[in-house]
Amino acid sequence: MSIVTIKGLDFEPYISREEIQKQVQRVAQEIRRDYADNETAPIFVSVLNGSFIFAADLFRAVNLEHSEITFIRFKSYEGTSSSGHVTQVMGFAEDLAGRDVIVIEDIVDTGVTAQELRALLKTKNVKSVRMATLLYKPASLTTGQVPEYVGFEIPSRFILGYGLDLDGEARSLPDIYVKVD
Repeated sequence: MSIVTIKGLDFEPYISREEIQKQVQRVAQEIRRDYADNETAPIFVSVLNGSFIFAADLFRAVNLEHSEITFIRFKSYEGTSSSGHVTQVMGFAEDLAGRDVIVIEDIVDTGVTAQELRALLKTKNVKSVRMATLLYKPASLTTGQVPEYVGFEIPSRFILGYGLDLDGEARSLPDIYVKVD
């Protein structure tokens, strides 16, 4: 891994694809453990666009019989920072009433999106909501929305790769990079 330049900004290697996959397997094992005795499988909700790679890897690794996955899309970032405002771009087609829901996020930063999504799911009369995130920035959290399943706790720095982007670019990088200060 070497430094990459995206939109004139330099990013250095931060988390390798091998480290990512180890944490995906660990989080999947925690979810399997927590839902192994449930009568019904949970429905996974991938928050687009950033979580789609993590969601695919995690969903396959969890491998709970009869699990389903669906998608919702929010927008909250402008450039390299959270705007503080969340806009729902795409909603649910499924009936979620009475279901256990596992929200899959790429990153929990301020927690504003997580808060909005939990509030939205409450209006859908779900049985329970848990959140799985690849990356969590506890120092940036402003809402108290702590995810139940966390791949990595990281400092409050801008990162990209493995689904995370800068204005739509760099999602395809298989590793995670951090902005050079």
